[in-house]
Amino acid sequence: MNPNLRQKLEVLAERREELERLLAEPDVIGDAARFRQLSREFSQLEPLAAALAAEAAAREDLATAQAMRADPELRELAEEEIQAASARLEELDAELLAHLVPKDPRDEGDLYLEVRAGTGGDEAAIFAGDLFRMYSRFAERQGWRVEVESANPGEHGGFKEVIARVEGRGAYSKLKFESGTHRVQRVPETESQGRIHTSAATVAIIAVEPEGEPVEINPADLKVDTFRSSGAGGQHVNKTDSAIRITHLPSGIVVESQTERSQHANRDKAMKRLAATLAERQAAQAAAAMAADRKLQVGSGDRSQRIRTYNYPQGRITDHRVEGLTLYDLPNVLDGGLDSLVERLQAEHQADELARLTGEG
Repeated sequence: MNPNLRQKLEVLAERREELERLLAEPDVIGDAARFRQLSREFSQLEPLAAALAAEAAAREDLATAQAMRADPELRELAEEEIQAASARLEELDAELLAHLVPKDPRDEGDLYLEVRAGTGGDEAAIFAGDLFRMYSRFAERQGWRVEVESANPGEHGGFKEVIARVEGRGAYSKLKFESGTHRVQRVPETESQGRIHTSAATVAIIAVEPEGEPVEINPADLKVDTFRSSGAGGQHVNKTDSAIRITHLPSGIVVESQTERSQHANRDKAMKRLAATLAERQAAQAAAAMAADRKLQVGSGDRSQRIRTYNYPQGRITDHRVEGLTLYDLPNVLDGGLDSLVERLQAEHQADELARLTGEG
């Protein structure tokens, strides 16, 4: 590891020690928000501290083994221990480099999932419904909570548009690479001649706005409309204009909420999603300015990029951003078995960040 990267590790280790002292101070303990923020930062640095301690132990083992090599009777044992300690140090070097990859503060938080039918008419809406079911099943397997905030059903099933909030630890870190255009190749149920059609749906993953980082929204920039909810809620929602549509005039972003019984509750939900969408757009613009060549377009909500193809006749899923990322496991993936894709995309992102980091170092 070069000296610049080693220095960065030392700075992080010093920060952890500083946090340990701060968390013991009465002023910090008495400030719940600050204590929570510092505790979160401390917990994020704990694995780094453990890796540094393991590295120090491995270096000590190596030095002891090298000293043993001078004794002819212990030379063979010393060589084995030198080899083991050296291999361990190589592993720890890679682990420590991984800890230098900048942490996205949004990773542990919740998200908004937006799925919209693209080209393909009724079949696109049905596919959008399949994608939403896939993410819902994946969330269920993770123990996350999914709450639909607005939905516009397709005429023959699925959704023209569905927006949900997904709540659970690490939700954003696992789904943030899903933004983009998803393409499906299959024979639609409405196709009488058995021809394969290609349709598409778009997905956007938007991080729920982190605590303590509010986006300033000028009320004068908002156009607020009320309308009669068509969602769940029984007869009550059909008798009152409780649903809310908010248009942010400078950006053109439109958000709706119709799942709550009261206009006030729907407005609150819509404003939270608007703030999250604006924050995500700002983050995407900053990321694009820093690295226009990012393959995974993390959290950009860029729905113009075709990222994945679901081929039903071959039972195949291909992610076009990562060379060789093809799985012949379509039924399992569509039933929520996204782990293989998620883990591969996370590893690819970490490799890209490490390459950038070592290039800088």
